[in-house]
Amino acid sequence: MKTKLITPEGYKKLYDEHDHLWMKKRPEITKIVSWAASLGDRSENADYQYNKRLLRQIDRRVRFLRKLLPELQVVHHSPAQDGKVFFGAWVEIENNEGQVKRFRIVGPEEIYGEDRSFISIDSPMARALIKKSVDDVCTVKTPSGTKEWFINSIKYTDAFEKE
Repeated sequence: MKTKLITPEGYKKLYDEHDHLWMKKRPEITKIVSWAASLGDRSENADYQYNKRLLRQIDRRVRFLRKLLPELQVVHHSPAQDGKVFFGAWVEIENNEGQVKRFRIVGPEEIYGEDRSFISIDSPMARALIKKSVDDVCTVKTPSGTKEWFINSIKYTDAFEKE
């Protein structure tokens, strides 16, 4: 079962997506569908069929967001978290071969999209990092075996702030 936690930035992004789909995109597509339906034979009308399918996709996503948003718990950063890895932290880790990774621990609904630097709180890596400090060694069990990672840095900055 997915954890129902989300960062404030992630919640705003999902909320804005819902508003955009419902207030802007859906009315535009509805107008196109109405126009295409007025042309007559719908079975051979590509505009009608394509936009009707698009309308169903929008409605499905809106229903999903309307069900999801009230269930989510927004987790805000607390100064007491500084120095340890918790939800919302930007973490930089390094393995014995010198491979460095940097990512933010977020809710499962936030890892989709164009930003590939997020990992889910439910992932084995995030679970292994929780409550660890800088210079701690983190052991992660993966399908290819057990891996060790050293924590180089922990920061709590805004998700959309680029350093």
